[in-house]
Amino acid sequence: MRGRARIVSADEAVAAIPDGATVAVGGFVGAGHPEALTAALERRHLGTGTPLGLTLLYAAGQGDRGDRGLNHLAHPGLLRRVVGGHWNLAPKLGQLALANEIEAYNLPQGVLCALFREIAAKRPGVITKVGLNTFIDPLNGGGRMNARTVEPLVERLELDGDQWLRYRSFPIHVGLIRATSADGCGNLSMEREGIIGDVLPIAQAARNHGGIVIAQVERTVGRIDDPKSVRVPGTLVDMIVVASPEEHAQTFGEQFNGDYVISSDGHAEPAPAGFSERRIIARRALMEILPGEIVNLGIGLPEAVASVAAEEGRLDDFTLTVESGPTGGVPASGLSFGCSSFPEAVIDQPSQFDFYDGGGIDIAVLGAVEVDPEGSVNVTSFAGRFAGVGGFVNIAQNARRLVFCCTFTAGGLKIALDAAGLRIGTEGRHPKFVSRISHVCFHGPTALANGQEVLYVTERAVFELTREGLALRETAPGIDPRRDILPHMGFSPILGPIRTMNASCFSTR
Repeated sequence: MRGRARIVSADEAVAAIPDGATVAVGGFVGAGHPEALTAALERRHLGTGTPLGLTLLYAAGQGDRGDRGLNHLAHPGLLRRVVGGHWNLAPKLGQLALANEIEAYNLPQGVLCALFREIAAKRPGVITKVGLNTFIDPLNGGGRMNARTVEPLVERLELDGDQWLRYRSFPIHVGLIRATSADGCGNLSMEREGIIGDVLPIAQAARNHGGIVIAQVERTVGRIDDPKSVRVPGTLVDMIVVASPEEHAQTFGEQFNGDYVISSDGHAEPAPAGFSERRIIARRALMEILPGEIVNLGIGLPEAVASVAAEEGRLDDFTLTVESGPTGGVPASGLSFGCSSFPEAVIDQPSQFDFYDGGGIDIAVLGAVEVDPEGSVNVTSFAGRFAGVGGFVNIAQNARRLVFCCTFTAGGLKIALDAAGLRIGTEGRHPKFVSRISHVCFHGPTALANGQEVLYVTERAVFELTREGLALRETAPGIDPRRDILPHMGFSPILGPIRTMNASCFSTR
């Protein structure tokens, strides 16, 4: 006969994690991350020297770029290997990887959350085209981040005369997940969580490999009345930890925001924004989004597109989605990224990526760190850091149309408007359009072969990907290509008919 769920402290729970275990952690930035559990695991290791030699597996980046989230686990000895989708939110993990102190892999977020399901079902892995011809392709390194990392986790296959990648399955021994409520049998619901994430496949994977599942919750209840609201059945849960409020904030940016868990016909009023290069780029990118389209906006500069759309009354023209699961509403920014205000629906993360990988996104607006003459893009390696690709590879490879957004140069760029138009007051120190990029995260020639339409929008110029290479299509008013564009590129773009960017992009209102 089933017993009641075992409620323990966080310290008691993590004491059950053995040396050498593979630990999967759910969450997205701070949403859905079991902060009480990762903090307790850090305390145990620092206090007792155990556990040792863990493999950390996670899909979405989890952290605050400081001490929270997966930063808790960044200790030599505690970790032997890390397999993750996004690293920039946990820079302490990245430092271990760059110092060659751990084995480190960067694989696509959407592949990893699908891999949880394959591991749960004891299938041989994820077979997909996501990652072909990028640095994740075994022909280009297999997503391995340093010299210490040698085992191949990705291989090429030929099926029906076509090339595919197989991301290999491996057992999960511990699942650390989070929910809002647990009932007496350990059933979990997520009514106050901004996302669902990948809690179910993580729990199933650990259970089916003889491992343990530890769930952090906000509260316990006698019974969850609606069985359809149970996201993880209690049959999968070994231990429940009731977290303190400070370790169960809805996101790393907010304790709780009710807008993330309800639908509404209205939209939050945007905060007024002044003139900036970010605003110019967002306005120009917004012009590419057509009524009725399904859209994904990347983290960082592309987030501004939602703000501009709200100002211009266009939010009801199209549907914004987030890879973590929200559909509709307005994506949150900063440390609340992953949630959406007033979403129409919130589905689990693996299902969202199924839709994305099948070509469900009409247009994606994404960031770019470097661009090369073929239109290939690096988003993961810069300024001595390794950010990781997150969901970028899945999204960029499968959206029907793409707009990459970045400033033309970085590091000290200052712009202004005068009577003639845009003026570059101080040029950035770091060119973005370079002869060779350090990591291919998006492969331009593959995109052309697949029929994708690709634009690159900056504050002073718009480029288009063509079969002959990158073509300069638009320049800002007041910009002279011979003075303001060509000398700051590592290659010569195609110079065909060049239009002037729409004047509304440069409005100061």
